[in-house]
Amino acid sequence: MLSKTIETAINAQITAEFSSAHAYLAISAYFEAQSLPGFATWMRVQSQEESSHAMKLFNYLNDRGGRVVLQALSQPTNDFASPLAAFEQALESECKVTAAINEIYALALKENDYPTQIMLQWFIEEQVEEEKTAGEIVTTLKRVGDHWNSIIMLDRQLGSRTA
Repeated sequence: MLSKTIETAINAQITAEFSSAHAYLAISAYFEAQSLPGFATWMRVQSQEESSHAMKLFNYLNDRGGRVVLQALSQPTNDFASPLAAFEQALESECKVTAAINEIYALALKENDYPTQIMLQWFIEEQVEEEKTAGEIVTTLKRVGDHWNSIIMLDRQLGSRTA
């Protein structure tokens, strides 16, 4: 059985994951409005991935006898100065999610909650990949600057992403 402290922390993380999914969907809509369908596809797939992370935590909490308590999601940002600004927000979001996962892991260590530690290993590894991928796209967008030919090429490349 989970402690109330870990149950509360996991509930907060479920909200964070759904908020992240919501934000990625808003960024996808922004890219659609900018006629960048590849970036939009990448963000939509990322939104689906974040939702699946939330559900993984949702199921884990239920499996351990905890109580899922869903919270309201905040309004996501819908407009950005540039594709770079949108991806910088995505990277910032991933860094916040990583920090939150690490906090739950530290709590699980403190409470000797071995099942939660094991479950969170998957999230820790996933966050390394998430930050790396978003960071690489940010770096590429910084390098291409306002060269729209390069942005269009990157748009096509990112559009090949599948769930």
